[in-house]
Amino acid sequence: MAIHFHSRFRLRFGAPRPRAPRWHLAPVTAAVAALLPLAAPAQDEVQRVTVTGTAASAPVAVGGFGDVPPSQLPMSVGSVDAARLVDAGAMQLSDLTRFDAAVGDSYNAEGYWSILSVRGYVLDNRFNYRRDGLPINAETALPLAHLERLEVLRGTSGIQAGTSAPGGLVNLVVKRPVSDLRHVRVEARDGGGFGAAVDLSQRFGAARDAGLRLNVALDRLDPPTRNAQGERHVVALAGDWRVAPGSRLEAEFDVFRQRQPSVPGFSLLGDTVPSPNAIDPRTNLNDQPWTLPVVFDGRTASLRWTQDLGAAWRFVAHGMVQRLRTDDRTAFPYGVYDADYACTYCDRFAPNGDFSVWEFVSDNERRRSDALDLHVEGTATTAAWRHALTAGVLLTRYRATFEDQVFDVAGLSNVFAPVVVPPSPGWTDTNTDRRERSTEFYLRDRIDVAPDWQLWVGLRHTRLARDSVRTDGSAATSYSQSATLPWLALSHRPTPTQTWYASWGQGLESEVVPNRPRYTNAGEALPALKSRQVELGWKWRTAALGAEVALFDIARPVAEDFGDCDGVATCTRRIDGDARHRGVEAQFDATTGRWDWRASALWLDATREGSALPGVNGTRPNNVPELSLRAGVTYRPSVVEGLALSGDVVHEGARELRLAGDPAVYRIAGWTRVDVGARWVQRTSGTTLTWRVGVDNVFDRRAWREAPVLFGHAWLFPLEARTWRASLQAAF
Repeated sequence: MAIHFHSRFRLRFGAPRPRAPRWHLAPVTAAVAALLPLAAPAQDEVQRVTVTGTAASAPVAVGGFGDVPPSQLPMSVGSVDAARLVDAGAMQLSDLTRFDAAVGDSYNAEGYWSILSVRGYVLDNRFNYRRDGLPINAETALPLAHLERLEVLRGTSGIQAGTSAPGGLVNLVVKRPVSDLRHVRVEARDGGGFGAAVDLSQRFGAARDAGLRLNVALDRLDPPTRNAQGERHVVALAGDWRVAPGSRLEAEFDVFRQRQPSVPGFSLLGDTVPSPNAIDPRTNLNDQPWTLPVVFDGRTASLRWTQDLGAAWRFVAHGMVQRLRTDDRTAFPYGVYDADYACTYCDRFAPNGDFSVWEFVSDNERRRSDALDLHVEGTATTAAWRHALTAGVLLTRYRATFEDQVFDVAGLSNVFAPVVVPPSPGWTDTNTDRRERSTEFYLRDRIDVAPDWQLWVGLRHTRLARDSVRTDGSAATSYSQSATLPWLALSHRPTPTQTWYASWGQGLESEVVPNRPRYTNAGEALPALKSRQVELGWKWRTAALGAEVALFDIARPVAEDFGDCDGVATCTRRIDGDARHRGVEAQFDATTGRWDWRASALWLDATREGSALPGVNGTRPNNVPELSLRAGVTYRPSVVEGLALSGDVVHEGARELRLAGDPAVYRIAGWTRVDVGARWVQRTSGTTLTWRVGVDNVFDRRAWREAPVLFGHAWLFPLEARTWRASLQAAF
C-alpha cells in the first residue's frame, strides 16, 4: 500500500549534515553601540489598548488604496498593532485568532507554522501572506517581535493577489525608523518560559534625513505541553534615507531561528468524540526519546525606492528576497497501521486510544521566494471626476527543493498511557520539488464621481507557470495559465462619520491533477478556479465610537475525485460545484470615560452546492463554526494613575467533522474562554516603566479548540490550559 503525505514531520540519521554559514551578530553589536549613546529619552507615551480594525487615523496597506482610512474603505479590513500584541502575550501568527472573530484556527500545532482561516476558508501559506505588501511564504514560524502591526483583509483577495484562497490576506508590517526610541522588555511565562526584547530607533543628520531601527528578541519556549521546550531568536534592522527632496530609500532585513518539538493533535476514538475532560491537554504525543525538534531558519530582506515625479505622481520600486530552511521532524500519531501499512483505523485512533507512531524526517527543506513590484501612483482629473490611480507590475518567483523523506511506522502507543517505541526502520520515500513563476499587471482607481460618492475599480491580469517533480525525477508536471480578475465597489458617505458600500470581485486559484497512474487526466491543469464575492457594508467612525457591519456571499469552485480511485485509470479529477460561504461580520469599539469596549462577531452559513457526489450538497465544511465571538473591556481606575485592567472573552460555536467513507457527522462542542490582564505605566525621571501581567483561560476550561481534517486524518487540538505571564518594559 503506497502512502503519500504532505511534508510535515521529521528525524535524522547518519553523520551530521553540513550547515550553511551562520549569521554573525557582530554588526548587530556595533549597531547597538552606535544607537544607545545617541538616543534621546523617549517622550511619554499614551498607554492605551488599541482596538483592532477600526482606527480611523491608521491606514492599512493590505487595502491597496494608500492612505485611505479603514473606516472609508469599501472592504472589510482590520489590524492589530504591536502594543496590543504585547499586551496579549502573542507569540505566533496564530494568535490573530484572539482578536478577530473572522480569523480561525486550521491546524495550529505548538512548534509548527501557523495555519489560519478567514471567513471559513483556509488560507494558503504559499499565497495568502504578505510582508509590507509583497508576497512571502508562510510555511515557517514567522516571528512577531519586529512587526509594527498585523493586517487582515477579509474576503476575496483578487484585487491584491494573483492567486490565493478566497478568505482574505494577512499582511505583516515591519517596524521602520521613528523618532529616537529605546525600549527594553523582559517577560516570564508559566512553566519556565522567558523572553527578552530590545527595540532601538535613532535618526541621524542635521535634518534627520537618515534613520535606523534595531529589534532583537530572544525567547526560551516552555509551553504547558510536556517536553516541548525550545528556543527562538530574531534580529531585525531597518533603515531609511531621504536621499534628496522627493527621493527616499528604505531597506530592512531580519534573521530568525526557532528550534522546538512540534506537538501533534489528538483524534476521534473509533466512532466517538472523546471528552476533552478525559484527556490531559498537557500530553505530548510526540514525546519519544528519539524525537528531534523542528528547526526553522529564515532570512528576509527588502529594498524600496520611492521617487516623486511631480504633479502629484510618484514611482515606487519594491523588491524582497526570502530564504527559508527547515528540518521537519516528529514522532507523529496517525491511525492504526501494521508493519505492512494495512490500517484498522486509517483516519482516526482506535476506540481504546491506540494509535500508530510514525517517524517523520524531512531535513534540509529549502524554500526561496523573490518578489519585485514596480508601480506609479498619483492623481488626475478627467471631466468632473478626480482619480487616484495606481498602475504596476508584480513579478514573483518561488522555488522549493527537498530531499527524500522518512515517513515510516515505528510502533503502537496509547492516548491514555503513552509508551516508548523504537524508531522506525527508516525507509525513505520521494518528496516533491516545486517551481512557480508569475507576472501580475494591475490597475486600481478611486474615482470621486459626485460629492460623497466614490467608485472603486480594480483589475489584475495574472500569468503563471508552475512545475513540479518528485525528488527521484518522476511524476513531473508543468503548466501555464492566465486570468484577469476584476473588482468593483461603490461607496457613499452621507455624513463625515458614515460609509456605505457595495462591492463585487473575483479571486483566483490554480490546480493541476496529480501525475499519478490512477488518474485518467493525470498531470492536466484544471480550468482556472475563480471564486466570486459580493459584499455590502456599513461603517461608522467618531473619535470615541466605531462600528462596522458587512454582509458577504463567497462562492469558491471545488475540485473532487470521481471513480473508484483504487487502480490504474480509475479516477478522474474535475470541478464539482462550489463551497459557498455567506455571513454577517460585525466589529465594534467605544470609549466611555474610563472604559474601553471592543467586540467582534461572525455568523457564517457555509455549505457545499452543485456537487454531483451523493450526500455532499448541503453539508457544512469541517472545522468551521457557525458563530464566533470576541469581546473585551478595559478599565482605567482613577485610584491608581496609569493602571489599566482588562478582560477578554473568546467564544467559538460548535463544529462538524466528516470523514470520507463514513456517513456519520461528528459534533465538536463549542467553547468559551476568559482571559484577564493588567498594565501599569509608571513614569519616573527619564524612564517610563510598563508592568504587565496576564492570565489566559482563567477558569482552566477544557475543550477541543479546533477539529481540522488534514493529511486525510481527523485531528482534535485541545484548548491550552490556564497559563500566566508577567513582563516589564522600560522606555528611556
